[in-house]
Amino acid sequence: MNLRGLVRLFTHIQMLPVLENGEETTLVGGQAVMEGVMMRTPHSYCVAVRGADGQLVTQESPLPKISDRYPIFKLPVFRGLGTLGSAMWLGMRALKFSADRAMEAATGKPAGGEKKEAGSGAMVLQIVFSLAFMIALYKFVPLYLATLIGKHFTAVNGRFAINMMDGIIRIAIFLGFMFLLSRMKEMHRVFEYHGAEHKVVFNFESGQPVTVENAQRFVTWHPRCGTSFLVVVFLIAMICYAFVPVDNFWAKFAARIALLPVIVGLSYEVIRFAAKRRGGLMAALTKPGLWLQRVTTQPPSNAQTEVAIFALERAMELEKAQGGVLVIA
Repeated sequence: MNLRGLVRLFTHIQMLPVLENGEETTLVGGQAVMEGVMMRTPHSYCVAVRGADGQLVTQESPLPKISDRYPIFKLPVFRGLGTLGSAMWLGMRALKFSADRAMEAATGKPAGGEKKEAGSGAMVLQIVFSLAFMIALYKFVPLYLATLIGKHFTAVNGRFAINMMDGIIRIAIFLGFMFLLSRMKEMHRVFEYHGAEHKVVFNFESGQPVTVENAQRFVTWHPRCGTSFLVVVFLIAMICYAFVPVDNFWAKFAARIALLPVIVGLSYEVIRFAAKRRGGLMAALTKPGLWLQRVTTQPPSNAQTEVAIFALERAMELEKAQGGVLVIA
């Protein structure tokens, strides 16, 4: 993969938490990729990508649940960590598959000279590098700027005020990042596939036959979307950090990294609760994420919706072959 391809892949990796949808239960979910959609069921997944010739190419496979292999990930909070970790890993595989197909379409030959998946080591390095970038962008930079502002303005010099300013800056960086990406033509198409994925998931959850016509009747914003998840993470982080009894910059930075798994786990439980109960205070926490999905999801074309439906049908066929049972949430 050339430098341009690596930059495209890195940009899409930063969007994985935003584009990811679903949870490790009896529900279906998915993720938008380059010119396609990945759909997953509890024990299977399928990535469907439309090639330059208009034909669909797929990658599909059984998908063992991490909670079946490690029972600790069935417990509250821990299940959020397990779900996010496995979703990121699967999302990387799906994204790499779509990126390779895009490279083939651009060059007219298989990516890397032949069709092959990225090795585990390469995927780990990409995830680690992306995680380090996110920590720098959403942990170090906001805290540094908030501390700097606190030194010059006494009104935001206290522990609580600095932590609130830190949270506001973090959200501002995220919103700015989303706005810039939404201006990119390629990312706008990904957002359309993101909308197609949500519409098809809603269609499935409604119990109606999953068709393009039925799916297009639904909205593109979904409460289990990664966009809503990230907004909840930001809000819960603001609350948690405000009660950390340290004032040294590096101690606060270390605490933010150490508390990240706890915040992720708690945020997952909030999203899980809100998805099952569409009203009340807990559900209200997810509303900013639903509003933001007006940016990260766009109305899809019928052709894009067809891709999402095809990916879901293939994933469901694999699920049934393994004896899995899908129920309506």
